[in-house]
Amino acid sequence: MNVPANTPCYYVTGANGFVGSRLCARLAGLGEVCALLRRPAEGPWGRADRIDLERDAVPADLLHGVDVVIHLAARTHAADLGGGRDEALYRRLNVDGTRRLLECAALAGVRRFVFMSSVKAQGEGGSEPADEAAAPCPSTAYGRTKLEAETMVLRGGHVPEAVVLRPALVYGPGVKGNLERMIAAMRSGFFPPVPDVGNRRSLVHVDDLVSATILAAERPEAPGRAFIVTDGRPVSTREMYVWIRRALGKEVPRWAVPPASLRLVAKAGDAIGRMRGRRWFFDSDSYRKLFESAVFDSTAIERALGFTPEWTLESAMPQLVGGRGPEAGAQE
Repeated sequence: MNVPANTPCYYVTGANGFVGSRLCARLAGLGEVCALLRRPAEGPWGRADRIDLERDAVPADLLHGVDVVIHLAARTHAADLGGGRDEALYRRLNVDGTRRLLECAALAGVRRFVFMSSVKAQGEGGSEPADEAAAPCPSTAYGRTKLEAETMVLRGGHVPEAVVLRPALVYGPGVKGNLERMIAAMRSGFFPPVPDVGNRRSLVHVDDLVSATILAAERPEAPGRAFIVTDGRPVSTREMYVWIRRALGKEVPRWAVPPASLRLVAKAGDAIGRMRGRRWFFDSDSYRKLFESAVFDSTAIERALGFTPEWTLESAMPQLVGGRGPEAGAQE
């Protein structure tokens, strides 16, 4: 790729993932973009390296000439069963893969390393907003391995400038996961009216997360810190339900399923999952994700880096219901 002198070179792992594809499109207007992928894919990058950080050796010269590494590749919490028995699986990519990339960055003299972590490294959250000052207390294999990798990034001394981002649940066109399943079930008429239990959960739109990532890659105030990233508007499951119904052009029922009934179904799902040897579509973990609170405070990144989210889940719901973005999935 022919680029002007002094143009920064960005190296993005997981470049064809849900966040990575959008990030690379934005970075292409700012400098040279290089991509690390597990599978071949077309994209707005001048060079693409096919490497599986979970298994493959990292060439010593991989990051030669790179100014900023943005490390998105991860084994995500989507596969986390919560019991920790798969922790070794998470460590291979989230910890060991990150370590190999950091060592390569040190050899190449990379200036800045931006690590995409998660609020799960902070903990599960609760009804009171948690910020970066709270002592991290992750309860899943995903969260624990992300926190361990954060420590390597920030304190390992591999690069002069290290930054960590901890996004809340990410939404946007093409998103996969519980929100997509909720929308699909409501579109098909198979999702019951959920009750208002007073819970709240923090989220962030993928385009706002991309903006925060670019700020982390560019702003001089960013290095040495971990930042929580949210859209600043925690929402309840009942609000999600109402907004999806409205975006689908469906009436909102005046009744709701009692919480006790949903808990009984979740317990039954636990038993069915144990008998089948794999999770049922609704169990206690699903119930917790739907109805427990997980509120996080992103004031720090707003004040330090000037991050201003443009989206809320309510404003984005029509695009989530009606449109598809780049192919989503677990971050590569």
